[in-house]
Amino acid sequence: MKKILGACIGSCVHVAGILNFLNLAGRIGYRTKFAGSAMSIDDLKSEFDSFKPDILAVSYRLSPESITPVFKELKEKITSSPEGGKAKFILGTTGPVAKVAREARIFDKIFTGEESREDIEEYLGSERTAVDGKIPPQDLLGRISFKKPFPVIRHHFGRPTMKETIEGIKKISLSGVLDIISIGPDQNTQEHFFNPRKMNPSQDGAGGVPVRSEEDFKKLYLASRTGNYPLLRCYSGTNDIVRMAEVLHDNINNAWCAVPLCWYNELDNRSSRKLTDSIRENQFVMKWHADRGIPVEVNESHHWSLRYAPDSIAVAAAFLAAFNAKKMGVKTYISQYMFNTPPETSFKMDLAKMLAKVEMVETLHDENFTSLRQTRTGLYSFPTDFNKGMGQLASSTLLQMQLDPGIVHVVAFCESDHAAKPGDIIESTKIAGKVIENYIYGCPDMKSDSEVIERKKQLIHDASLILEKIKGLDREGRYSDPLTSPGIISEAIKLGILDAPHLCGIKAASGKIMTGIIDGKNVAVGPDLKPLDEEERLAGIGTA
Repeated sequence: MKKILGACIGSCVHVAGILNFLNLAGRIGYRTKFAGSAMSIDDLKSEFDSFKPDILAVSYRLSPESITPVFKELKEKITSSPEGGKAKFILGTTGPVAKVAREARIFDKIFTGEESREDIEEYLGSERTAVDGKIPPQDLLGRISFKKPFPVIRHHFGRPTMKETIEGIKKISLSGVLDIISIGPDQNTQEHFFNPRKMNPSQDGAGGVPVRSEEDFKKLYLASRTGNYPLLRCYSGTNDIVRMAEVLHDNINNAWCAVPLCWYNELDNRSSRKLTDSIRENQFVMKWHADRGIPVEVNESHHWSLRYAPDSIAVAAAFLAAFNAKKMGVKTYISQYMFNTPPETSFKMDLAKMLAKVEMVETLHDENFTSLRQTRTGLYSFPTDFNKGMGQLASSTLLQMQLDPGIVHVVAFCESDHAAKPGDIIESTKIAGKVIENYIYGCPDMKSDSEVIERKKQLIHDASLILEKIKGLDREGRYSDPLTSPGIISEAIKLGILDAPHLCGIKAASGKIMTGIIDGKNVAVGPDLKPLDEEERLAGIGTA
């Protein structure tokens, strides 16, 4: 076991920093010893000779004017000694002292307090980082276990050109801030990757990176083979999604599949696929990945909330998506919880909605099916003022941590203005990372709030009514699991059992529901704009 000796030198008595460092090193697996504060170099040499550390970590946080003779003595008596030649020397200090320390040329590493926890772990050679040829786990479950008690961090990235995206992936990977980079392809890629003649050249790079071949995907993957070696993942596309699944699996080692249940078709005009056909195809993609042991995320619930469906429908959709994944044989399910959607939702009611989803989804857990909680901030909740956007990112992240997620999907504070660049992503991830760190070290339990508990119960009740109404569409009892029938689900959308105001005018949907934000929650309302009880709403939908 490697050993670290720590001490404050000169007249410095500020021990907090060095003790935190030693505590971190101890948790990683080092044997540590704190020699003391305000230590003379002679006393430190005695401790050094006795303990024989692999690393000597010294701290000095006073003014730079008085440290030069101390560094000189340290060099003469310890770092230049035969025993000192076997050890590494690091310093924790302030920026001004760091300048003096660099001139002294005796330290292998200097920390100034600007470094993240991951930076320190990387230096220490923890098994959690890619140091000395060690690469972190390249599968999702392994990576999550590797990062505990911290969640793995994901961010979306795709710039308008391949060159800029490749360079950006390298920069992000070298920064070590992300565990997962989600490749964001442009719409031409998503819709016409296998039919390039249908692409609109004027839309190249619109909404993401223009990936035009399997070789392009390989280039993106190779760009990530540095730094902390982040996992890559990419959405399933909107056409030929089984073929795309194969491309992603073969070329970027897709960390997990992300596919909708009811979307990316005529319902949202992201492709020409018919609703019923697309549900069937989406289910097949779930099964394709399940057969290969690849985790699956079903992007469903938040699509309803993005279109201002009532919270009850969003909760029902979360269960419906997980249920379909389980029935397709998925063993590891990624359950995404997008907060702040709609953006007018209050934090209390938002938490209640997410807890209702969690409770319903996790009733499906058994020896063959388990879900991982993935949280994120809703894109539309970000103000155009970047300072306010930073505040939104931080506060939303703290709320998300109430779910104890295994994955946190960070959304950059700048996204209301422009697609995030590497610098934006690194900065945003550091903001979220500090919030996560604070939460893990101890935070009040918001889940015990009485209003949150009461709203959660109501949503579970209402969502259960919706699901029973959908099951009732199987009038002749033809299906053992009517909630997995593409025809039944399509009919539920056409009738308005599952509905959203933004679906108005879509032939495959009803689009007649009206909703309103009342007391921080998004609810169905009647013509008088007063809340409409879920039983009453469903009773008004004929199924004959």
